[in-house]
Amino acid sequence: LANELPVLLLGETGTGKEVLANALHNRSKYADGPLIAINCASIPESLIEGELFGHVEGAFTGARKGGNLGKIESAHGGTLFLDEIGDMPLHLQARLLRVLETREVCRLGASGGRYVDFQLVCATHQSLEKSIAQGRFRQDLFFRINGYSMTILPLRLRSGLKYFLNTQLNE
Repeated sequence: LANELPVLLLGETGTGKEVLANALHNRSKYADGPLIAINCASIPESLIEGELFGHVEGAFTGARKGGNLGKIESAHGGTLFLDEIGDMPLHLQARLLRVLETREVCRLGASGGRYVDFQLVCATHQSLEKSIAQGRFRQDLFFRINGYSMTILPLRLRSGLKYFLNTQLNE
């Protein structure tokens, strides 16, 4: 797989998208760097911006002393895995698009950005095309994250396929 293309993994919940993201990381030129995974659906909307982009000290009430690296900046030199990207709030989609275009991330409350280099792997169980039509997902972000897409078969189909292939091979 080309290391420069972002990869979009499509498939039902529980099909092993994170396992495949890990394998893609381990076989990439970024394998010596970290694999930073974040589930965009499991973090409350009020916290996800700080988790992704980080913050400087004093950026908001309760901000960590000394600031905090975000997941994007932590992925520098490695792979950023955005699981359930279809659940990312629209305003963050615009910020993520900017990072992907410029390769520069700006922490909350910071005046300048920092260069980041990482492989991007995203995953979703949703139809992003439907989400675009409903105004819940940015089309320009879809084009940016969909450099190469892979659909993972549901487990219920894989076991049947395996049985079918074994039967055919043994005849």
